[in-house]
Amino acid sequence: MTNPNQHFFDLLATQPGESLPWLQALRIRGNTSFAETGLPTIKREEWKFTRMEPLENTAYVLATDEHTTQNVDLIPSAFDTNRLAARLVFVNGGYRDDLSHNSNLPNGVFCGSLRSAVAAGASWVQGALEQSDNGLENPMISLNTAALRDGFAIFVPRGAVVDGVVEVVSLNGGTNASLAVFPRNVIVLEQNAQAFVSVHENGLGDAQCFANSVSNIQLAQNANLSLAVLGEQGSNATSFYANLVQQSRDSRFNSFNLSLGGGISRTEQHISLEGEGAECRLDGTYLMRGEQHCDHTTRVDHRVPHTTSNEMFKGVLDDRARAVFQGKIVVHPDAQQTDGQMLNKTMLLGDGAEIDSKPELEIYADDVKCAHGATSGQIDETALFYLRTRGIPEHLARGLLVQSFVGEVVDRIADTELRDYVLSRIMDWLLGNASNAGEQA
Repeated sequence: MTNPNQHFFDLLATQPGESLPWLQALRIRGNTSFAETGLPTIKREEWKFTRMEPLENTAYVLATDEHTTQNVDLIPSAFDTNRLAARLVFVNGGYRDDLSHNSNLPNGVFCGSLRSAVAAGASWVQGALEQSDNGLENPMISLNTAALRDGFAIFVPRGAVVDGVVEVVSLNGGTNASLAVFPRNVIVLEQNAQAFVSVHENGLGDAQCFANSVSNIQLAQNANLSLAVLGEQGSNATSFYANLVQQSRDSRFNSFNLSLGGGISRTEQHISLEGEGAECRLDGTYLMRGEQHCDHTTRVDHRVPHTTSNEMFKGVLDDRARAVFQGKIVVHPDAQQTDGQMLNKTMLLGDGAEIDSKPELEIYADDVKCAHGATSGQIDETALFYLRTRGIPEHLARGLLVQSFVGEVVDRIADTELRDYVLSRIMDWLLGNASNAGEQA
């Protein structure tokens, strides 16, 4: 029987070398770890509900500079261009300087490619990358580490505030080959620094593509980072995205994730609250149709007293789509006065749609306030009937109810322009559903 992992080992063997011993050591460590585990299977508890079958059956080709330099139609920005402090564009994992700009940044701020930051000898890059997998035994993160090539890198020095938006655009696919890309990203905010980063993951066409992206994020004392990840991969894309976040005293991390499109996707967030007063908020919404599959897996470790976490994920599934939500809050010994809240709600529009929700609390302290909840159900027929009696066509009535359902989590987006953009993408999805319903009728 052919080893389903062999083509990934073949890819790693072709990875270009680097002259830096610490980077080579990091890759070797990732390669060794991946060799021990192989691709994740449903036999692993944390992968019980998600099988990335294309990874076992597709002979992927490692993206090279040739795939990076192809002509692309750049997607419009989600923001007014006057608000952009920087725009970083990556095509099939490689940085495109000709499509990017970073001229509106405060002194000392770096926004660019990981490769250029490493070449410049930035010590903060090495420190963040050597954080590596944060002690996780995660085969997908190990694979990314082994294949580490490029990605985005953002550094905000002590006391600096980036007033505008740092927008990162990642375009994958667009070739006849089944490409594999492994972006590795770094975000470091020093004490009292502040930034807003928006990452747009977008597919180029419907070719087979595997995108494995990992971000190491370090927030020093009183740092404040808002991060949005908008996932809109191609219909035959398989994607994995992970944030590995370390938070110091009184730091703030607010994230929002939109999952819209793609064949199979999994997003992981691993948050380590390591300083008193640290807070994180993890929000997201997912809209899937057909036979699409998305997975949101989170873990928040409250390691010290007086830390706060709040999670809300809401999704809508139609046809035979499937979603997974796995959330775990871990309160470590002596982490008193912890406040951890988690909620997952899913609306099922299709009879064949399915949600697997697994919220968990693991508490080793006695003075805490923690709660979790998960619900799923079909559209409210009473409310639908009420709207129909007011003369609203059924497809519009359903759209209004769906929009109201996900609106609770979208309204938590602080940035009004991002909130409007997310709502517009949700409306486009709903209009697509209405069109499909009309064709079937």
